[in-house]
Amino acid sequence: MTQTQKYNKSTKSPVVWVISEGLTGTENQCLGVAESLGVQAEVKRIKLSQPWAALSPWLGFECGATFCPQIAPPWPDLLIASGRKSIAASKYIKKMSGGQTFTVQIQDPRISPKHFDLVAVPQHDPTRGENVIVTTATPNRITAEKLEQAKNEFAPLFSTLPSPRIAVLVGGSTKNHKLQEKDLEKLVETLATLSRQASLMVTTSRRTGEYGTHLIQEKLDKPDCYIWDGQSPNPYWGMLAWADYILATNDSTSMLSESASTGKPVYNIPLVPLSGRQLQLVENLKTHGAVRDWHGTPEDLSYPALNDAAYIAAQIRQKSGLF
Repeated sequence: MTQTQKYNKSTKSPVVWVISEGLTGTENQCLGVAESLGVQAEVKRIKLSQPWAALSPWLGFECGATFCPQIAPPWPDLLIASGRKSIAASKYIKKMSGGQTFTVQIQDPRISPKHFDLVAVPQHDPTRGENVIVTTATPNRITAEKLEQAKNEFAPLFSTLPSPRIAVLVGGSTKNHKLQEKDLEKLVETLATLSRQASLMVTTSRRTGEYGTHLIQEKLDKPDCYIWDGQSPNPYWGMLAWADYILATNDSTSMLSESASTGKPVYNIPLVPLSGRQLQLVENLKTHGAVRDWHGTPEDLSYPALNDAAYIAAQIRQKSGLF
């Protein structure tokens, strides 16, 4: 849909779909944009049926049977999608809606941007074009208002920890690098030293692995350290809200982007070797002033908190004619 097409904004709100593969990180990127638009999006988590699941999503032979569950009209006014499998769905909905659905692809689709109305890529992705907008990092759902809500919600858990409070966000193995035990042990040694001068709030991920999770729980078992047990609901938002400083391992695009959206001092801790786009993300965040390398002592620093979701939302408002 272009601004020249007729859309009666006075009689109805736009229907918005978010399409994802069900991965939390990419889905939250889309939801962050939808929330910045002030709309309630319907989330559709799709898989590709055979034989499409075994084929490249860029071939362009999509039909109704391509998707599981099937997607059907009435088509949305706005589609926000992210992830490899969502590309086929975006192209299909654009075609079946007669071009009426305004399609937004988050992250580099690795095909020509001409297949979408708007493409939003982080600075470390190479795709550029007339309908491509570039963000510093990845969009997310972090806002000052939500952090304030999380601070109230998690006060019983974190308010009694002595200041300074440091949120420690631990990732792990990536598709390019397996997390080594020696690197985990070095990280835990760093955290054990830090725990003597600050309260720690530590969360791990599935990628941390059993050995890493056990090591953290064993070595940081002390009154002023909160270690998420992996079983109860993850108080990740509460950690960000209560933190005076944030330490994030270098492997996670989502954790670094979300941390840099808080406006709080963020430190990057090496955990796995970096290359390519992830390395460039870290360097871009350093250039922005949002992230520094960890050298043993937290310091206050000031920078404009990222709000890439709001920037993308503003571009959608300007270009879609829907708002």
